[in-house]
Amino acid sequence: MPTIYKITYPNGKIYVGQDRTDSVNYFGSADEASLAKDFSLEQRRDFTVRKEILWESLTACREEVTAKEIEFIRLLRSNDPAIGYNKWPKS
Repeated sequence: MPTIYKITYPNGKIYVGQDRTDSVNYFGSADEASLAKDFSLEQRRDFTVRKEILWESLTACREEVTAKEIEFIRLLRSNDPAIGYNKWPKS
């Protein structure tokens, strides 16, 4: 089942993404360099994130899922570097 999810990192920043496989093990593909600069080596040793499902659909096609992902990125402003780790769509 396709889902749109929000990952919240320990610093409060977020990442919004889509998962078309509904994998319990998938935690997105936030930009690693951006994450690395926000956390010290010590902080990376004990790291907890939260994954929330924001939206799901049994019938949505790929285009609909992508449109919903963009909608949530803009709504939550996760493409603003002060708020989140999404690199697109540009603000």
